[in-house]
Amino acid sequence: MRTEDGHDLRHHGDAEVRDDGGSLVDLAVNVRADTPPVWLREHIAASLGGLAAYPDGRAARAAVAARHGLPVERVLLTAGAAEAFVLLARALKVRRPVVVHPQFTEPEAALRDAGHTVGRVLLREEDGFRLDPAAVPEDADLVVIGNPTNPTSVLHPADTIAELARPGRVLVVDEAFMDAVPGEREALAGRVDVPGLVVLRSLTKTWGLAGLRIGYVLAAPETVEDLQRAQPLWPVSSPALAAAEACVGPRAVAEAAHAAHHIAADRAHLLTGLARFAPTGLRVAGPAQGPFVLVRLERAATVRRRLRDLGYAVRRGDTFPGLDEQWLRLAVRDRGTTDGFLRALERALPD
Repeated sequence: MRTEDGHDLRHHGDAEVRDDGGSLVDLAVNVRADTPPVWLREHIAASLGGLAAYPDGRAARAAVAARHGLPVERVLLTAGAAEAFVLLARALKVRRPVVVHPQFTEPEAALRDAGHTVGRVLLREEDGFRLDPAAVPEDADLVVIGNPTNPTSVLHPADTIAELARPGRVLVVDEAFMDAVPGEREALAGRVDVPGLVVLRSLTKTWGLAGLRIGYVLAAPETVEDLQRAQPLWPVSSPALAAAEACVGPRAVAEAAHAAHHIAADRAHLLTGLARFAPTGLRVAGPAQGPFVLVRLERAATVRRRLRDLGYAVRRGDTFPGLDEQWLRLAVRDRGTTDGFLRALERALPD
């Protein structure tokens, strides 16, 4: 889906590693490397013996509710966070939806597909892509924002986002990458004191389950009921339900917290390496707090092509509203992978 201003809302990082990109080192997709772990693969495989039965999501739903200290009536399981955006666009009766950009483009794409005219609030590089609640139109009755935001890696204060709440407004916060933030600081998941709050979580990023499609919505019971009515029967498969129950259990939550600290250390290593290229004009948006960083540099499209020739896939930034062809998004990887990428970047930069 290409908008009037030329942004391709349906272009995602996986496009960089499909087809002829399958052999590239992947810094384009934000799924954590070396996942899913063996114990999770085995747990999912064990569920295959029950495929003859229709999926029963009650246990997984209860596990998600317990993970966030909520009643089950506030939980809806979905086939990834992407399905949740479609449900919101189709089920909610809103007149003026607004999406805060730059961010994941599927919310706007889903709203457009459902026939909505979508307003945009564009956060600015000179402000560090930080949210100013006053920039959101007062009459917006649906506001969508990511935290930490893809692709800017900005972590907005929870209290700042909560300022967007209004009577009669649905406030959608995409927390797909929040479990990659140490301590999940600034999370709104589990909050019941913010009117109209809808929090989306994905289990595909941290656990490497993009091919399984599993996520969930946390919202007021009446909102959950509205979204559930828009779902088909049995929307989440039995293996995905098994994965959901496992990934929100105490063992998995502790493992994800441990991984978040490793990601922060690996991100710091990447940022230190990128700082060497500041004399070339390369700039990093930030401070980055997610498992990816956004960089601006001259002739970024040429650099991206050269990196492909050198064996590395990175995410183009010009498909995100608010960004242009000078931006690239880089996934955080282990130090060895990062060092190899930095050597390739040195060769790929314009003379």
